[in-house]
Amino acid sequence: MQTISLNLKSNAPTHILCLGAHSDDIEIGCGGTILRWLAERKRLAVTWVIFSADAVRRREAEAGAALLLAGARTVRVICHEYRDSFFPHFGKDIKEHFLSLQQICNPDLIFTHYRDDLHQDHRLVSHLTWNVFRNHLILEYEIPKYDGDLGSPNFFVPLDTAICRRKIQFLLRSFPSQKRRDWFTRETFLALLRLRGMECRSPSRYAEAFYCRKMVI
Repeated sequence: MQTISLNLKSNAPTHILCLGAHSDDIEIGCGGTILRWLAERKRLAVTWVIFSADAVRRREAEAGAALLLAGARTVRVICHEYRDSFFPHFGKDIKEHFLSLQQICNPDLIFTHYRDDLHQDHRLVSHLTWNVFRNHLILEYEIPKYDGDLGSPNFFVPLDTAICRRKIQFLLRSFPSQKRRDWFTRETFLALLRLRGMECRSPSRYAEAFYCRKMVI
């Protein structure tokens, strides 16, 4: 398959904005891609924003970000405490936080939730991403869940097996509160990586996939 390289200001730090409704969303959706880029570029500046994190989940979010982003040039982690599954009721306040992000960063790339995700919190974060950041490259990541809302992504990042292994190890280590969930398992995460790797004919057989709705080449 023909590939295109993203030459994101190769001589300067590349600023990535990662947006997640919940503490483990970013790691699940794009953790492998971030690990790959950290290994290849070494000059990533990352702003990491979680919108629903009580005291326990905040500690998990901070631990997860510390593990995943250990090689980044700079890291800023921001956690909010909006009630899980109630985001649409706090839309105005959450948008104010998005507007404040405009003032502190001008990212080269934004990772956010899939627009057609059936979780209401995920959809609102995706909607506000597009509403506020209107001149940026945005990649929407996917989260496997009971709702069965996986779609047909159009942007793939092949990952070698070592990176896949590290991503899953970090997830299981950083988020002990989620181990009670029957889907939060190594098998689930590896299965999705394998499926997306098959779809893009990844040499390693594994990949993460995204929805890229606008790109200028």
